[in-house]
Amino acid sequence: MHILIVEDNKDILTNVMDFLISENHTVDCAQDGLSGLHLAATQPFDIIVLDVMLPGIDGFQLCQRLREAYILTPIIILTAKDALDDKLKGLKLGADDYLLKPFALSELLARMESIVRRSNGNAKKVLAIDTLRFDLDTLHVYRENVPLKINPIGKKLLEILMQRSPAIVKREFLEKALWGDSLPDSDSLRSHIHQLRLIVDKPFGKPLIHTVRGTGYSVAESNDF
Repeated sequence: MHILIVEDNKDILTNVMDFLISENHTVDCAQDGLSGLHLAATQPFDIIVLDVMLPGIDGFQLCQRLREAYILTPIIILTAKDALDDKLKGLKLGADDYLLKPFALSELLARMESIVRRSNGNAKKVLAIDTLRFDLDTLHVYRENVPLKINPIGKKLLEILMQRSPAIVKREFLEKALWGDSLPDSDSLRSHIHQLRLIVDKPFGKPLIHTVRGTGYSVAESNDF
């Protein structure tokens, strides 16, 4: 799993990171809310482990902002608070689970694995925006019931944009998701977007792929950004 930990307690952060890395997981971390928000919004993660009491913005605010941006990465909230209201608040804001401090590292990992399995099982099998359909089982793409021939990178790009629709997906997030740390030249993403438009939009009149200058791209029925 690719895991993001947002925790300001250095001892807890180090213990959790060391344990998860020893279990062969990839871990990124942030020690304040704004840094965590930036990482979560610009990089793909399988799950986020999020402390409530953070400098900058707290864990509840971070969780809320991610869900408002249609970023649906599963979230486990860590909190020393055992009041029912705090637990309910996190779940209502979109968290998937909570764990009270102190906790066993093995329990945290077991909960993470369970949530990721459940999340993958509940993922949509057919993405649909307007007349555009993407069957994730067969990897077939249609618009107005016309099959579209799209190369593998184009399909991955389209899948990410449709999964996040109608949210704007940042350039940095798309580049990281497509190429990891081996980023190509700066025009590669623009070139793939252009090719995707030629196939998905041009023959059908109504554009669904939108550019938000200086930010990124979106697939949506309208361009009201």
